[in-house]
Amino acid sequence: LAVLLLASCRKEEDCQRMKSEGFESPLIDYTKPETIERGLKEVLDATGGTLDALFNNGAHGVGGAAEDVPVGLLREIFECNFFGWHDLTCRVIKVFRNQGNHGRIIQCSSILGNVVFPMRMAYSCTKFALEAHCDALRLELKDQPGIKIVSLNVGPIRTMIREKSVPHFDKWMKPLVEQSVFRSFYEKKFMPRLYGPYKKDPFELEPEAVTKTLKHALTCERPKPRYAVTVPSHLFMFLKRVLPGWVLDWICLWGIGLWRPGKGFGLHP
Repeated sequence: LAVLLLASCRKEEDCQRMKSEGFESPLIDYTKPETIERGLKEVLDATGGTLDALFNNGAHGVGGAAEDVPVGLLREIFECNFFGWHDLTCRVIKVFRNQGNHGRIIQCSSILGNVVFPMRMAYSCTKFALEAHCDALRLELKDQPGIKIVSLNVGPIRTMIREKSVPHFDKWMKPLVEQSVFRSFYEKKFMPRLYGPYKKDPFELEPEAVTKTLKHALTCERPKPRYAVTVPSHLFMFLKRVLPGWVLDWICLWGIGLWRPGKGFGLHP
């Protein structure tokens, strides 16, 4: 089976690197609509105007307590993590319709689009929006069974997302830490993890775990609406279905380090 894989990047130097490795690599930056239009045209020119699948996977994260997050941060992260995805996805669906109503959209979502952890509000909001987007498209395309919409609810995977979140945290959140009621948590737990030497998260997997699920979602006859990737994703999607909300709340607080069993109902700090 011959496959033409086009791997887009948002920086020209990365596109050149991908091309040196033998890939077609259009430049697409989700925050710049003109690159979305131009990049998709480049793809369609290379394929003769048809497309079998789109895999969206570009995003960044910024941690911080919900009450500390500036509105400007939310506008910036939604532009990258959601609005750009919506723009490209809708353009591709038009291609699918014009080629006889067939093709697949695979969205790299997150367990944080199903379960919210404290200090992750901004990123979670973009992923909850993405999950709603996937569900809405899937429902609206029910009369076109050849077009499939799938989300991958990914847990801890070793990527550069933590390191690449540093400039965004420095820009938006770091200046606010000193005045935050969560200052001690930022200083004792959050920032050492962000700025310190990389430490593997429990059950963290390599990117190949996502690739394996992606390949299945692209090739199986009837893909599921969503797939959990990593043990934590499977676990928390299950816990959300079966546990009372207040129990899941305390588990999430404990998991992030804001609460310790035996401490009563007080939060750190």
